[in-house]
Amino acid sequence: MGKTIIKMEKKKRIALIAHDNRKIDLLEWAKFNRDLLAKHELFGTGTTGQLIENELNIKVKKFKSGPLGGDQQVGAKIAEGKIDFLIFFWDPLEPMPHDPDVKALLRIAVVYNIPIANNRATADFIITSSLMNSDYSRELVNYKDRIMKAEGKNLILT
Repeated sequence: MGKTIIKMEKKKRIALIAHDNRKIDLLEWAKFNRDLLAKHELFGTGTTGQLIENELNIKVKKFKSGPLGGDQQVGAKIAEGKIDFLIFFWDPLEPMPHDPDVKALLRIAVVYNIPIANNRATADFIITSSLMNSDYSRELVNYKDRIMKAEGKNLILT
């Protein structure tokens, strides 16, 4: 089972997402890390992207609001290799009408082996890593081969 190598450039493409109860936390974190974030290309969903752009005076490419498909748009960009890093401050205590979209986004981020920060401590560790300022090669598991093998086994059994 071979692996695919994806090169992440020195200038990372970072998606910033926060549920309503976590927007202030993400905004405070982004303000604190403004100079580091300014070196990268930023993406955001709906209100979160607009808040960050307004407060930090940094261009943010915006998607739709999460519940209106923004989470799925970010997931698609991850699958296309156009987002390198996900900062998603989600609210673990608040049920969301788009929970399946959130789960799908987190799953696709794992499938494509991108760094994910779901809280401030993790975001701090990742953004201050020396890897943030250099090229990085990340490996993708060849799930296609795994799926084909599993389907082949199922065909034999039925």
